[in-house]
Amino acid sequence: MTGTLVLVRHGQSDWNLKNLFTGWRDPDLTELGVQEANAGGKALADYGIKFDIAFTSVLTRAQKTCNIILDNVGQTGLETIKDQALNERDYGDLSGLNKDDARAKWGEEQVHIWRRSYDIPPPGGESLRDTGARVWPYYLTEILPRVLRGEKVLVAAHGNSLRSLVMVLDKLTKEQILGVNLATGVPMVYKLKADSTVASKEVLGDMSGAH
Repeated sequence: MTGTLVLVRHGQSDWNLKNLFTGWRDPDLTELGVQEANAGGKALADYGIKFDIAFTSVLTRAQKTCNIILDNVGQTGLETIKDQALNERDYGDLSGLNKDDARAKWGEEQVHIWRRSYDIPPPGGESLRDTGARVWPYYLTEILPRVLRGEKVLVAAHGNSLRSLVMVLDKLTKEQILGVNLATGVPMVYKLKADSTVASKEVLGDMSGAH
């Protein structure tokens, strides 16, 4: 049997709370975000997993979530690789703007298209397809080979970088992925087959908080 891949979206950040487009900007976790990361870590501790390596982005909110999870499973100091390939989608000109202000400036429909279409990016930013175009090669070259060797791998990253991975793992169409929101701090545990397809998927925790 091959190894295990665990994906976790970071806990709530300060800018999530303020309803701002975040992207590559670097706000910290809120108190609730820390609680969400701890809850995810406790769920993984109860699950009984021990990791061989962790991957995260170069952004504070993902790194802190990763550290909190590793602390909960008793693996503080585990080798952790940070790469901007796993960064959140870049929102370009929307970064730092309040979502309501953006709607007032460009219109509800246009902002909705930028946020939710698969391949139409906001000005100066990335679409979900663009995000996948950097996440997928990194996954194939750096993460997947370790899982196929039997390692247990943690990836603590962001809503859109992880959605682009979930799209491939769960074999979702570009229409289906648009309706998928990942809950903050909730681990998704994938066991992969030798051909890299999914043997099983478990979501640890309450999905009712998905947003």
